[in-house]
Amino acid sequence: MALIPDLATIRAAAATVAGEVRRTPLIPADHDKRPLGAETWLKLECLQVTGSFKARGAINTLRSLPPEEIRRGIITASGGNHGLAVAYAGYVASAPAVIYLPRSVPAAKIAKLEAWGAMVVVEGDVWDEANRAATLRAEAEGLTYIHPFADARVIAGQGTLGLEILEQKSDLDALVVAIGGGGLISGVGLAAKAMKPGIKVIGIEPTGAPTLYESVRAQRLVELPRIETVATTLAPRRSAPINLEIVSKFVDEIFLVSDDEMREAARWLWFEHGIAAELSGAASVAALLSGRYRPRPGERVCALVCGAGTDGL
Repeated sequence: MALIPDLATIRAAAATVAGEVRRTPLIPADHDKRPLGAETWLKLECLQVTGSFKARGAINTLRSLPPEEIRRGIITASGGNHGLAVAYAGYVASAPAVIYLPRSVPAAKIAKLEAWGAMVVVEGDVWDEANRAATLRAEAEGLTYIHPFADARVIAGQGTLGLEILEQKSDLDALVVAIGGGGLISGVGLAAKAMKPGIKVIGIEPTGAPTLYESVRAQRLVELPRIETVATTLAPRRSAPINLEIVSKFVDEIFLVSDDEMREAARWLWFEHGIAAELSGAASVAALLSGRYRPRPGERVCALVCGAGTDGL
């Protein structure tokens, strides 16, 4: 089992990434036209460099590498956002970056990756198939593979988001966090529970990709037989042991939302706040708008808007 980051490790990661990622806004949601059922705050990681929280984990990992590994190059497989973050990290450090993507990734994200100077390879129908190809190439060519969610350095980097939220608003009662492979909620859950043990950490997955929902229920890693969501950044068929262990300990509950509910939430964010969030980025808000997660009366909730895009508009 990989070493699980602690609060000191996450604080060190915050110092590491401070000069190369943004401290993103935390804003109050507008309750007047469409109540969210609680005092709700929106953490706008959609305004993070490259458009998502993923830059935190990628930069923290890259800065831990020895110079010879950076010179040889880095590689990953991604549903899109982690690939952008690794490409950005490569650009920052002048490291060659290779990004494997499944065929479901939108052309706009491929264009962004190429703009950051990455080599893009499209392989397979889902992330898991692209990932197998990327790991084989990493071994064959001696490239450093940066896992999107099952790496303690990545998890610590994502955990800096939990630190930042509670520094901005310490009286929050609950954090609502989208789940793909589990890297974001692992880091945020570790940081938030260490800083404020009584806070609730609520996970949100698509109904068409309930990877960790099913794994937590089964108390073992479950590989989904198929993916049935267009929110590709939330859609691995299988998570990893480190993420399942952390989620089982630090996440209070997981709820499922449909693609239509995420689309409605993305539209609400745009029309009410001018926030362009991709479907996965709107998943946390979808849980509140749809009533899948119902906060207690008076609960102060932060929903993470974790990725920018226009696929829901």
